[in-house]
Amino acid sequence: MSLKSRLYKMAIGRNVRLAAPVDVSWLELLQFLWARGGRARLRGLFTARRLAGCGGRLFVGRRTQILFPRRLTVGRNVQIGDDSYLNAYALEGMRFGDHVRIREGAWIQATSTLDQPGVGLWIGGETYIGPQCLLGAGGGIRIGSRVTFGAGVHLLAENHSFGDGSRPIQDQGVTRSGITVGDDVWIGNRVIVLDGVTIGAGAVVGAGSVVTRDVEPHAVVVGNPAHVVRMRQ
Repeated sequence: MSLKSRLYKMAIGRNVRLAAPVDVSWLELLQFLWARGGRARLRGLFTARRLAGCGGRLFVGRRTQILFPRRLTVGRNVQIGDDSYLNAYALEGMRFGDHVRIREGAWIQATSTLDQPGVGLWIGGETYIGPQCLLGAGGGIRIGSRVTFGAGVHLLAENHSFGDGSRPIQDQGVTRSGITVGDDVWIGNRVIVLDGVTIGAGAVVGAGSVVTRDVEPHAVVVGNPAHVVRMRQ
């Protein structure tokens, strides 16, 4: 492996599998290393000291906020992109496995009020969370290993109660069941997954789908509401 390829992998995580040699100039590579590795690594060094635990090599983007860091544990080579918001206040905290990548603009929290903490969030190793994703983990969200999220995916593990028409919805509280995503799942851009859903291992959810019920392992689902169009071979 060339020196360029080794430096590239060092900057973005050693789990990355390169299909071809890195075709960039040395100047472009150095600029990339500083933007994605150098500055983010320095921020990660300071952030890691505030966490409940860090396995090593944390990268934190610009203008990223992490609230209640003592409730967050991360593994090795974890990346949190620019302009992300993470509120780890949850009954069981939050835990990210090794080589988790959370891209720019993520919004992650288990509750917005301190008197009603949510359950928490768990993300397995080598999982990729695309840009602008929203993870509302009030009822608990468990995401497996080697999962891929597209951009703008919403997981909403909470629902508002609204059965009493004589009372404001804000006064009727919430229900929480939780969301589970199995290993090796691909969730396309702009998918919404509602509370109480389990997505089985190896499933694929097409872009723009709204998932309102469980998805069996290795199923390919699309639409609103999402329905099975075929099974993976």
